[in-house]
Amino acid sequence: MDLALVWFIAIAVLWIGYFVLEGFDFGVGTLLPFIGRSNTDRRVMINSIGPVWDGNEVWLITAGGAMFAAFPAWYASVFSGFYLPLFFILVALIVRGVAFEYRGKVDTDHWRAAWDKAIFFGSTVPAVLWGVAFANIIRGVPMDADHIVTAGLFDLLNPYALLGGATTLLLFTLHGAVFLSLKTDGAVRHRARAAVRTLAVATVPTATGFLLWTQLAYGTAWTWPVAATAAAALVAGVALAGRGREGWSFTATAVTIGAVSILLFGALFPNVLPSTTDPANSLTIANASSAEYTLTVVSWVGLVFLPVVIGYQAWSYWVFRKRVTPQQIEPAPAYGGVGTSG
Repeated sequence: MDLALVWFIAIAVLWIGYFVLEGFDFGVGTLLPFIGRSNTDRRVMINSIGPVWDGNEVWLITAGGAMFAAFPAWYASVFSGFYLPLFFILVALIVRGVAFEYRGKVDTDHWRAAWDKAIFFGSTVPAVLWGVAFANIIRGVPMDADHIVTAGLFDLLNPYALLGGATTLLLFTLHGAVFLSLKTDGAVRHRARAAVRTLAVATVPTATGFLLWTQLAYGTAWTWPVAATAAAALVAGVALAGRGREGWSFTATAVTIGAVSILLFGALFPNVLPSTTDPANSLTIANASSAEYTLTVVSWVGLVFLPVVIGYQAWSYWVFRKRVTPQQIEPAPAYGGVGTSG
């Protein structure tokens, strides 16, 4: 198989891993002010993602690095043409990481409330903007013959992209609510289960509309089953959560996010960034890839190190698999509030 095609598939897999894993901790951060009605509740929520949130971000770094190595023209056009949205995402992720670490540094309600708002901001903004960015990648952007994106910020805020942003926000938040019902106990778990029912009212029609629009406008014959799988898994996830089957519900919402991602990359293929100015200006797998030698070297590096990273992350999930309960929270605020029993 052509190495450029292999790396297109590999990059798609990396983005799927990022959206599935980072999706639920974005959802937890978005739900923090709504489900966390006391400091203990909020610390239970933060501790539920404490051991894994930073590891989940490794998928983003790896996906970006793989794009740079395997498809430098794609990387350059996307990161220059989508500069402002990606800048806002980066700022939000930095603020979010700092908030996790600094929340427990000072024992005052005002201090913690400020960092709780930062966690909400740092989780919600990327959840929206990733959907906006990827919807625009699928739709295409104005791009000249030199593959320079000429779209402005408001060009990216078109109806399809805004629907994509709403879809990722709702899917990630629903995914996070299911995760909280699976990973916590007590009041947080009960409120999370109620949140799943509330979120389903908006998530199911919004995601279904985005799936249909994507399939009808950009999809192919083989992506119809993918879109159907995403819709069916979403409905199943909500139904399973209502029956108290949190593990299976979390699996179903993960399948939904994965299937939506596959639909997006399937609709994009064989392009990597379509041009709405002239189809001849589009970046494709063929004209955006690195030289064969570079792809060969990158392939060997990936074969060696990727299993190590995946194995380590799987081990960390296994070690921290137990539920987080209010009884594990100590009266005094813990350092950072992440990954500890305090």
